[in-house]
Amino acid sequence: MFGEQKVSYSGVQPSGNLTIGNYLGAIRNFAEYSAQYKTFYCVADEHAITVRQVPAELRRRTYETVALYMACGLDPAQNTLYVQSMVHEHAELAWILNCFTMFGELSRMTQFKDKSARHTDNINAGLFTYPALMAADILLYQTDVVPVGIDQKQHVELCRDIAERINQIWPGLFTVPEPMIPQNGMKIMSLADPTRKMSKSDENPNAVVYILDDRDTMIRKFRRAVTDSGSEVRYAADKPGVANLMTIYSCFTGKSMEEIEREFAGVGYGEFKLAVGEAAADALAPVQRRYTELMADKAGLEAQMKKGAEEASWYARRTLAKVKKKMGFVQLS
Repeated sequence: MFGEQKVSYSGVQPSGNLTIGNYLGAIRNFAEYSAQYKTFYCVADEHAITVRQVPAELRRRTYETVALYMACGLDPAQNTLYVQSMVHEHAELAWILNCFTMFGELSRMTQFKDKSARHTDNINAGLFTYPALMAADILLYQTDVVPVGIDQKQHVELCRDIAERINQIWPGLFTVPEPMIPQNGMKIMSLADPTRKMSKSDENPNAVVYILDDRDTMIRKFRRAVTDSGSEVRYAADKPGVANLMTIYSCFTGKSMEEIEREFAGVGYGEFKLAVGEAAADALAPVQRRYTELMADKAGLEAQMKKGAEEASWYARRTLAKVKKKMGFVQLS
């Protein structure tokens, strides 16, 4: 916490087109937090390079992610919006935190296991120590709450463990953050395999709906979505395909599961899937229009990156200076 206002921190990697899962589970909710918290929103490009990137594509997607943040309602006047690699304190604190993070803790991280299995030719040290950099992202800003999807909760819990370990040596050095998981839309599943989370890296284009998909593409993907046996629109554990579509429809319309079941009682899956696609397309149309406007102004995006990095650095320097002093590093005035 800086001053009296509590801090909220979030980051999104520019490692591919953002999906409706990213939007519903995180980005859409971001704008609401600025009324209650001092908010920091990071384009986590340093996290992205744990997997090999094409440099030109990474640069392009960094611009796109900044534009999407703003198109989804993040006002730069009310939120600190910046690119991670432009604030060197992240990498500096990450190295220090590495020295307080146990090998066994990192080896138990689910995402390390998953990514190692998928990228067997590039199991690098950064992939292994990724959670220490994420902890640095969070702890630099004395963060109180971290809005995350359920799949990132483990990383926030490790961040808490690291902060508490260091605070035992130097009490009060770090604020111990709490994960904040949205109750609705916390995990949007693949349209092709509703037992797996929707992923922007999925090789099946019909499994994923991207925020920037045009209306026809979006509706076509929902029409092809996997459902379940029978034809009843009902939210149940034995109907994962329908339950996933109902979750998406609920997120975009604000209707409860009971209301959705009543609305589509006696209606086949075809009509239901069309309604879900139209609801998604309608909700995302204003986001797409604003995104197009922002991407047409490259200089404006770069000015925001500069402004955001300067704001973030001001806060990050304060924390890092305290940490270095506690560690015994010589700091010249």
